[in-house]
Amino acid sequence: MRFPLATVGEVRREVSKQVRSVPGATLVGLIALVLLSLGAYANVMVPRLLGSIVDIVIEKQGFYELGWATGALVMAAVFGAGASAAGFFLVSRVAERVIANLRESMVGTALGLPVHRVEEAGSGDLVSRSTDDVSELSSAVTETIPVLATSAFTLVATAIALVALDWQFLFVPLVAFPVYFFAARRYLRVAPDRYAGERSAMAERARRILEAIHGRETVRAFRMEDATRANIHEASYSVVTRGFAARTTMTTLQVWLTVGEFLTIATGLVVAFITVASGALSVGAVTAAMLMLIRIRGPIMGVMRVLDTIQSGYASLARIVGVTAHPPEPVPVFGAPDPAGHVEMRDVTFAYDEAGENIAVENVDLQISPGETVALVGASGAGKTTVASLAAGLRIPDKGHVRVDGVDVHKLSDAERVARIALVSQDVYVFSGTLRDDLTLAAPNAADAELITALRAVEATWFEYLADGLDTVVGAQGMQLEPFEAQQLALARILLLDPAVVIMDEATAEAGSKNAGNLEKAAATVARDRAALVVAHRLDQARAADQVIVMEHGRIIECGTHQELVDQRGTYATMWDAWQEGRNTQ
Repeated sequence: MRFPLATVGEVRREVSKQVRSVPGATLVGLIALVLLSLGAYANVMVPRLLGSIVDIVIEKQGFYELGWATGALVMAAVFGAGASAAGFFLVSRVAERVIANLRESMVGTALGLPVHRVEEAGSGDLVSRSTDDVSELSSAVTETIPVLATSAFTLVATAIALVALDWQFLFVPLVAFPVYFFAARRYLRVAPDRYAGERSAMAERARRILEAIHGRETVRAFRMEDATRANIHEASYSVVTRGFAARTTMTTLQVWLTVGEFLTIATGLVVAFITVASGALSVGAVTAAMLMLIRIRGPIMGVMRVLDTIQSGYASLARIVGVTAHPPEPVPVFGAPDPAGHVEMRDVTFAYDEAGENIAVENVDLQISPGETVALVGASGAGKTTVASLAAGLRIPDKGHVRVDGVDVHKLSDAERVARIALVSQDVYVFSGTLRDDLTLAAPNAADAELITALRAVEATWFEYLADGLDTVVGAQGMQLEPFEAQQLALARILLLDPAVVIMDEATAEAGSKNAGNLEKAAATVARDRAALVVAHRLDQARAADQVIVMEHGRIIECGTHQELVDQRGTYATMWDAWQEGRNTQ
């Protein structure tokens, strides 16, 4: 379920849209076109003036003519360099702004995508597109624009100048062009798939590395270091082999370029000999012609060589536009009733694959009334987090219904869903900025007194010892909060948001034994007077819940109050006994 690759039409439309969004891009492009054309013409005049100097020396003309030709040569070289540089600067200026717009558009689209869509595609794929591909595209544009711009104009100007000297020089492109055409056609037929495969392999490598980093504790706990390392090695080796295949294509292209270069020079020498022997051209004129042919070797080689960079850059561009070309469609306002907090799941089944073979939950039924707390317990992989994601609207069931206040969750607009449901997971991100900025994400208009009240309500007593109070900078660029402090900050946001339904997916798992009590009190405060679904990491949370649901292999196997389940002496009772024994031995 990777994000798609954009088609040629989608890439063209997106780039055109981004170019139009840059103020004055059309005018700047026209000015750059004129400057590059003048620069190319001036550069072609250099070998023609050198040929004139040869004729002046052979004919033993005076110093005046020689000085004039030399001065003109210097002026042509300086003007050509200046005009080409100015044109390149203008083109690069527009191109870099377009890339910046593409980057912003991609990030904005990605932030608006449903969480389940990002998870299905894999975070590594999105990270790779927003980092590796953007970097590759920027490098490709920086490397190719000057080469393509100067080479294209130089080739056109040279062709016109050669034909102006003598029509027989038309034989040079007629002989050499088929070789270059065949080489470029073969390269373009093979290279795109190879470069796309290389970028895809890089995305897979990023995904496996990210999984290993985020799941390092699990990897160590289950002694999976060797298997994880082998998986990363496999993905890395795939990048190497695919990259080698792409570079081999470029090596083959280089062989054909050498053949084309030989034919160009050889044909040019034959035409030069014939024209001089027939008296059609002077020695200086054919010298100028051969200098032009020698000089176009650079532009031709440049264009053919940057095909490698162009293909890599286009592959990255197609991957970037593949995200932006299919933005999420906004969910219209459904017209749901006022938030109350009635949660209902009826005969819900969900699988993580389209074939329906990897079933995560099956035939799940549960109901939560306003003010009621339901705890989900079970072994790892039992389906608890999937149920929480379904209830939060992050995933859409394959079968059955998930309703909040009588409306299917996935039919609620963003505003309607935010007003009703809030999810607190085990992984909490603290944004860089002041503590006030982090809290007001949930309530932008909240006064400082409200922020302080929320912090105190979730037992965040550490706040009172901060020298700068709410102005304290936290996150990556400031004070690093402990895991349990970050969880308290997340719970404080929930209080400020004040939803009708709160879903806590192991929200107290990072508490540790020392801070477990405070964090569990904070979680209870957040759940009070709300419909709460708690994925219980600690069975103390289950004991305090109004109802406990025990899951196994995606199904509900037990349901009741804590005491009822303990008295039944089933799976939950076994878990509770083990939990109590573990606490007594600590």
